[in-house]
Amino acid sequence: MATPVKSPSPVTTPGPVKSPGPVKSPSHVAAPGKGGVGDSPLRPDGTLKVSGEFAYSSDLWMDGMLWGATLRSPHPRAKISSIDLGPALALPGVHAVLTHEDVPGRKLYGLDDTQDQPVLAIGEVRHQGEPVALVAADHPEIARRAIEKIAIEWEVLEPITDARAVIADPDGLKVQDRGGITRYQPVRVGDVAKAKAEAAVVVSESYSVGIQDQAFLGPESGLAVPGEDGGLDMYVSTQWMHNDLKQIAPCLGLEESEIRMTLAGVGGAFGGREDLSMQIHAGMLALHTGKPVKMSYNRYESFFGHVHRHPAEMRYEYGATADGRLLYADVEIILDGGAYTSATLNVTGNAASLGVGPYEIPNIRIDAWGVYTNNPPCGAMRGFGAVQACFAYESMMDRLAEACGISPVQVRQINAVSQGSKLATGQVIDSPAPLAEMLERVEAMPMPAPLDASDIRNLPGGASQTTHGEGVVRGVGYGVGIKNICFSEGFDDFSTARVRLEVIGGEPTALVHTAAAEVGQGLVTLEAQIARTELGVQRVTIHPADNQVGDAGSSSASRQSYMTGGAVKTACEAVRAELLAMAERKLGRHVGRKFGDVTVVGGKVVSQSQGVIASIEEILGDDVIEETREYHHKPTTKMDPVTGQADSHTQLALCVHRAVVDVDVDLGLVKVVELSAVQDVGKILNLLSLEGQIHGGSAQGLGLAVMEEIVVTNGLVRNPSFTDYLIPTILDMPPMRLDILENPDPNAPYGLRGAGEPPTLSSTPAIVAAIRDATGKALTRVPVRPEHITG
Repeated sequence: MATPVKSPSPVTTPGPVKSPGPVKSPSHVAAPGKGGVGDSPLRPDGTLKVSGEFAYSSDLWMDGMLWGATLRSPHPRAKISSIDLGPALALPGVHAVLTHEDVPGRKLYGLDDTQDQPVLAIGEVRHQGEPVALVAADHPEIARRAIEKIAIEWEVLEPITDARAVIADPDGLKVQDRGGITRYQPVRVGDVAKAKAEAAVVVSESYSVGIQDQAFLGPESGLAVPGEDGGLDMYVSTQWMHNDLKQIAPCLGLEESEIRMTLAGVGGAFGGREDLSMQIHAGMLALHTGKPVKMSYNRYESFFGHVHRHPAEMRYEYGATADGRLLYADVEIILDGGAYTSATLNVTGNAASLGVGPYEIPNIRIDAWGVYTNNPPCGAMRGFGAVQACFAYESMMDRLAEACGISPVQVRQINAVSQGSKLATGQVIDSPAPLAEMLERVEAMPMPAPLDASDIRNLPGGASQTTHGEGVVRGVGYGVGIKNICFSEGFDDFSTARVRLEVIGGEPTALVHTAAAEVGQGLVTLEAQIARTELGVQRVTIHPADNQVGDAGSSSASRQSYMTGGAVKTACEAVRAELLAMAERKLGRHVGRKFGDVTVVGGKVVSQSQGVIASIEEILGDDVIEETREYHHKPTTKMDPVTGQADSHTQLALCVHRAVVDVDVDLGLVKVVELSAVQDVGKILNLLSLEGQIHGGSAQGLGLAVMEEIVVTNGLVRNPSFTDYLIPTILDMPPMRLDILENPDPNAPYGLRGAGEPPTLSSTPAIVAAIRDATGKALTRVPVRPEHITG
């Protein structure tokens, strides 16, 4: 099998950094400072990434490879009247120009059973940037020139861009033949009409969320290499290799076994790599030309090459008693999914099930729609439907607090869920959910120092000197978010791990092999920590992620620590059991194989009653132990299509933010002075990585609050670049105070609770609430722009 010059290789994890502090752990857990669960060992890819030596997918190279490029539609809705490939084929250095007629297998693909996305446009385009044709050439510049020479005659049509209008006329305003609505999901609890008559306080508002981009820094890229067997070797940056494979193989006319996939270096993901981008296209070109083909998007193309966060239009009405206890919620959520289904089915379900947040409300009516339009396609992004709803329900809690004359923290505590409470879906929260305590803790955190206007860098606008302190007002706001962890609604969510234990160079060594995508979250570090903990060894090697081991599911839904961590733990336990059985066979005596009496620590089998029995090296000798295991979480059920009732989620996680902002109310400038967060993570597995996840999630929430939006006019994207699409920099991200709680979930490995997404939910409404506090403005849309403050 051919191998690129820069390809993934096994990673041996380095030694630990100083432990953040003692961790109470079972006896089989490696001692603090040894790199086991609870420690913060160095990331094996960390030094390479900060030094620029890490091989990302865009760095892949192979002698004799061609470069692929994609012709994309300039129109959001149009029919293709004719297409002339001749001028492109005539260009020297061009090896192939392909259209949908050249797709060797199935012409449609998609994340779910609803496979509605064309590999290349078939007679019409449904969004700006839709792929129409492909080119393979000797050089990327030649490929781009060839793309420009393809002549297309278009019949431009008026795009369908109003999601609410589609709901009103789903058969008349059809982007897809199946109709205008992707999914309608109601939730019904109690008697809302009766509760409306009893409410002493009623508040209502409409809210909007713009399109947010994942804004990962590594563009879509990869390499497809034809195999001698007629198959393909593919090196791609993705979030879920096996799901990619299920879509790629039928379109290329190959069996899944004929495609060998290896994870290339991933430069960030955040949901944007769950859908395919260049994978099928590179494979088509490689099979057609018989040569390796590399594709790598530039930044402009990347904005059209992946899905984004769904924009949302929401209407909320809450009724409560005079002292602030909620009686009912009447909610409407409209999510614009763009031209194709992608993840909209599940995003709509998430928005509906979590639509009123972590609050006890006896009467609920929620109507949630996912809609097709000719706007940019939308799908998975960190927070997955819960972000949009969180902005609305948290804004409503602030309105309710004001109407009742109580504090924002108090109104949340009055209505907070706890263990044993029911969600809107009727699902009982069966593990700790100390929301009232978390609110108390975040409110009690020290406030930042008063504004020091003597240093211009402390002011909104910073060194631009737009203000010298006049018109600057400080505000404080709070936000709470609840997020599901792992896949939901009856999906058989599982992960697979293969663990091998052997003696190499006189030292016991574990090899951990999974297909789980390391997208920057630190999974490779955690896999090694678990192996050290469960097998009592120090040397752990992480095999490159590929499809030569069973499915690990997606690196999304905050699930990999739970699911692949659980799989690695289970496989290690099987290896340990076989090691103890081998010890009994080789030593010819009982060693007490029941875990608890005997453990493996420091490379030795140790019995509580007999002391050190033998070293791993003595037991194994030249033998090898290898075990493969699947890990499944507890079953979930699909939401009822009429009532929305279901045990739809595996696990739920809470995060609470307090934001402090300074706002120049004359110029509309905002400076986030501080973010404080309290999050319950169940069990700290790696404090350094965990803090990074909370910081990173909070930063993306900050971006949505005050700057990040893909601006779309009549289906056309107006700002597809990092010049015009702004993301937070180190100057925008404030200091953070963190209070991390550990209330173990008895159903999860080590009691952990997924932690990557919840901060993205609660940071946005907290920041907007703080801006409201400073300005007195309603601020019903994010991102908040200067004109919203000054208008």
